[in-house]
Amino acid sequence: MEYRQLTQTQRYQIHARAEIGMSQRQIAKDLGIYNSTISRELRRNATADGYEPELAQHRSDNRRRTAWKWTKRLPSMINIVAKQLREEWSPEQISGFMAPLIDRGVSHQWIYALIWDDKARGGDLWRHLRQPKRRSKHRAHAKSAGLGKIPNRVGIEHRPADVDDRLVIGHWEGDTVLKGHKQSGLVTLVERRSGYLMAARLPKITSELTEKAMIRLLKPRRGAVKSITLDNGSEFARHEEVAKAVSASIYFCDAYCSGQRGTNENTNGLIRQYFPKGTDFRQITDAEVRRVVNKLNDRPRKRLGYRTPAQVFLGEYSGALNTAGAALIS
Repeated sequence: MEYRQLTQTQRYQIHARAEIGMSQRQIAKDLGIYNSTISRELRRNATADGYEPELAQHRSDNRRRTAWKWTKRLPSMINIVAKQLREEWSPEQISGFMAPLIDRGVSHQWIYALIWDDKARGGDLWRHLRQPKRRSKHRAHAKSAGLGKIPNRVGIEHRPADVDDRLVIGHWEGDTVLKGHKQSGLVTLVERRSGYLMAARLPKITSELTEKAMIRLLKPRRGAVKSITLDNGSEFARHEEVAKAVSASIYFCDAYCSGQRGTNENTNGLIRQYFPKGTDFRQITDAEVRRVVNKLNDRPRKRLGYRTPAQVFLGEYSGALNTAGAALIS
């Protein structure tokens, strides 16, 4: 087992497992990483209030941004980066992997620039990107990523502030769990207050199939659908049809800010425990998806006072659980 710098998704997975009482050793085994990696992560990034994945990622990113720069120009550094690219590592993985080993920062933006400079000289590093035809827009177009593919997009800055409070059910977050470059996947919807999950298979990733799946999931519960906050993927281009079908407002996260959908990102990390990367969702049955969804919805959560997401969502929706308006997060 080789050392790897933690990704944002892994930080959400650590948080999710810690919340259900798993030990550091169990978490490390579950994620396939060293015990010392978990220990180091909690020592460096936890606070007096506990471990929060979004804050941990921010601290990690900040350390990389403020690290020394001079080593980037060394030929040996470029050779290491090129070698890992040819091993199909992403620029983000290379950047994260190198920082703790050499105590220097190599940003993924710099690696993308290296790739495109190499391509301009006739090199082939770009062919090893997971999405080789898509040039990184981090440097020149970060603020507008995804906007051209999503008509009438409304940003999260327009979402009512009270959504952040999680005092009532009805505010959802959505994204997709994918195989490869959008070969197949799941569309996932998670209710912010309760963590209640709904998911549907997408044998192909298209905006039409995503729209139909979302309406099919949400319409029976449209009385508990007030807003939906989505990722900027082009599969959500038909969001206006979804909003009309369920009478909800739809907002989109800022580019490259998955932490603004933290509940959904966290849950997608848990789903990966059952459907690891590389899973072909065309070969998975709807019954298997329902089994995983039910398992996660019936798992007690510390932040819900050890109630399950199903108990909180269905209980408050039906009126059987009289906790609406109360803070459930301990």
